[in-house]
Amino acid sequence: MTVIQLLIIAFALFAISRTVLRLRDGSVALGWGVFWLVFWGAVTVVTVLPQTASAFAALLGVGRGADAVMYLALVVLYYVVFRIFVRLEKIEHDITRLVRDRALSDLPEKEDHR
Repeated sequence: MTVIQLLIIAFALFAISRTVLRLRDGSVALGWGVFWLVFWGAVTVVTVLPQTASAFAALLGVGRGADAVMYLALVVLYYVVFRIFVRLEKIEHDITRLVRDRALSDLPEKEDHR
């Protein structure tokens, strides 16, 4: 086993442990936790058995396993960025609504001076 394989496996195991901790304390939703556990498990399998990437590439019709892994990584990264963007937009909308509601509730009542 090469040094890079050992480093990747060590990092994947670290990431799996962090995911499990986040699942336990409730800071990660179950769906996302399972996604990340499967992802890091797949990273470990492909690192230990590189021929699995070649088999995956053949299923997708891509020439090399490394290319298939890169394509998949790009798709996953774009999806995660999209999810983060949507969540930030929602947070900005919620903050704007809260600030507007708070500002309107802090206005003094107008007295009718007729």
